[in-house]
Amino acid sequence: MNSFFDVLLLLGAGLAAGIINTLAGGGSLLTLPLLIFMGLPPHVANGTNRIGIVLQALVGTAGYRSKGVSTFPFNLYLGISAFFGALIGAQIAVDIRGELFNKILAIIMLIVVAVIVLKPKAKALNVPERLTGRYLLYAIVGFFFIGIYGGFINAGIGFIIILFLNNVNHLSLIRSNATKVALVFVYSIGALGLFAFNGAVDWLTGLVLAFGSSFGAWWSSRWSVAQGEGVIKAAMVIMVTALSIKLWLF
Repeated sequence: MNSFFDVLLLLGAGLAAGIINTLAGGGSLLTLPLLIFMGLPPHVANGTNRIGIVLQALVGTAGYRSKGVSTFPFNLYLGISAFFGALIGAQIAVDIRGELFNKILAIIMLIVVAVIVLKPKAKALNVPERLTGRYLLYAIVGFFFIGIYGGFINAGIGFIIILFLNNVNHLSLIRSNATKVALVFVYSIGALGLFAFNGAVDWLTGLVLAFGSSFGAWWSSRWSVAQGEGVIKAAMVIMVTALSIKLWLF
């Protein structure tokens, strides 16, 4: 971050990511490549991007709790399991060669944007939740591996989490979302801490980006999904496809 233009670019990208995360999901598909294109090494860009993820998840968790929506201690169990997985994923991201990481990111971006466009639907359930016994064990094991992916890249992980909780544990959409933000907050602290330990976080850049994304999330939460989701999807298809090609070729 070398100029006032860089600050504006980060704020704008953060704003867009906050809106996308709220309306559709996948904001890291924009912010992570941007940080790389701004000159940060891939592992530093990956670590820097976690600052906004942690702050957004913290705000989201507090918001749900203020409305009385919580799955504690279920969310804590999953968060701890994902925390240890995220440490493994983050260490892999730190150790991997930059060129290989860029190619992996390009492939994942295209896969995730396809999922966003097709958007598998979670079920509207009217059945008992399954938060104990073998279903709790399934979730703990499952979220360890989800945490590995979250620690490695994290892009688009919200879709995976919601579909898992909805189909395996029979959580409603609102409680799935509340659980998601809480456990993302827990495991992202671990990932951010490991990146920071390895000197792979640009704190000033990350905080500027996080400010923009927080404002975007606040604003878009008051904007109708019916008005904005189609536009966001179209923009993401174009931008993510272009960014993926650039990551792969350059």
